[in-house]
Amino acid sequence: MSVEAIMHTQFPEGYTVFFGADGKVIMTPQSLEHSSTIRSLQIDTLALGRHAKVTSDVYIDFPADENSAPDLAILREDAERQGKRYSFEDVLLIAEVVSVSSARKDYDDCTAKYGRYGIPVYLVVDPYAAEVVVHTQPTGTGYIAAHTHKYGTGELPIDLADGRTFTLDLDELPRPEPETGAR
Repeated sequence: MSVEAIMHTQFPEGYTVFFGADGKVIMTPQSLEHSSTIRSLQIDTLALGRHAKVTSDVYIDFPADENSAPDLAILREDAERQGKRYSFEDVLLIAEVVSVSSARKDYDDCTAKYGRYGIPVYLVVDPYAAEVVVHTQPTGTGYIAAHTHKYGTGELPIDLADGRTFTLDLDELPRPEPETGAR
């Protein structure tokens, strides 16, 4: 996309737009629900240790130019960057937070992709449905197991492939606030 085209493009309201060095245009929805849910997930990862390898919105290399910048990724402790990025082989858990515009991608496309690449645990965190879907047992087309957990049902321990446990506090995940009139 040329600079001239960028200057005259009307991007959708509520998105942050990034321009990658490789010519990709990345549009990230920015909502209070999305941001505060990612923050809540990050807080829960602190129990893994202050220096645990956890990323948010950071590119992870997947084969065949299917790179992703998941909302949250927990990496193996011995993971080492290859150049500027980590490899999908270092990932223990990925969480994607559903936004209004990303539901199909998070529930369908990412489930197939992360399963295909053997990501051991994939979480779909949906503030609008007030639920978390935990996908485990990856296959070439997705995951064998998917378990849904409602918000407000306590702590959810999730075993990681390296023997650690990530505990997600379902009572603390933020819910969307009802919209009120303009002030």
